[in-house]
Amino acid sequence: MAEIVYPPVIALAKTMFRVLDMRIRIDGAEHIPRQGAAVLASNHVSYLDFIFAGLGALPAKRLTRFMAKKEVFDNRISGPLMRGMHHIPVDRKAGEAAYEQALAALRAGEVIGVFPEATISRSFTVKDIKSGAVRLAAAAGAPLIPMALWGTQRMWTKGRPRALGTRHLPITILIGEPLHPTPEQDATEVTAQLRARMAELVDKAQRDYPDRPSAEQTWWQPAHLGGTAPTPAEAAALDTRSPG
Repeated sequence: MAEIVYPPVIALAKTMFRVLDMRIRIDGAEHIPRQGAAVLASNHVSYLDFIFAGLGALPAKRLTRFMAKKEVFDNRISGPLMRGMHHIPVDRKAGEAAYEQALAALRAGEVIGVFPEATISRSFTVKDIKSGAVRLAAAAGAPLIPMALWGTQRMWTKGRPRALGTRHLPITILIGEPLHPTPEQDATEVTAQLRARMAELVDKAQRDYPDRPSAEQTWWQPAHLGGTAPTPAEAAALDTRSPG
């Protein structure tokens, strides 16, 4: 397919990274195949995660088609960009159409990006995840590749003001060894394995992160590491009151 929009968007993003002197670390890019289908499954802590998850696939010279909520495509600014990059809109009331579109893209040899938690994790830990990524990979015979992002929440996350101009910010992108689900396997069991691998990668990214929050910035650190982010139980209660 014609790539008119994606390359200049990538160039603009890389320019922003340089201007802000961001310290971006990508580990495990060798797990992303240089050709053929793959499903990337990432944790979700920021509104900008699709940018950095996509960046993780660039060393393999792959462009990632992300599944994102339909509302992003309805926006007059982001909508044309998302469609131009051939991302896939997900209508939560009619998700099967998005699944079929993603499956067709996989069978055409594309890389599909999925955030299995469906929404941003306010606790900055891995929430319960949905089975769609596993079902897609199994149906397409594609590797399912876990990914962890950390540091992106400091730029823009749920319930916090944007800080897009933050300079010298470390961003960690960890890519794990792929799973190879098959249609014969129990999708629930494989989904549990995927969540465990994602959680291991997130924990490593958090513990190896070069910055520690100041007394005024503990909001971006998870509670179990001494931060003031909501606990998973508190985050679940917040999501119940204010989903999205």
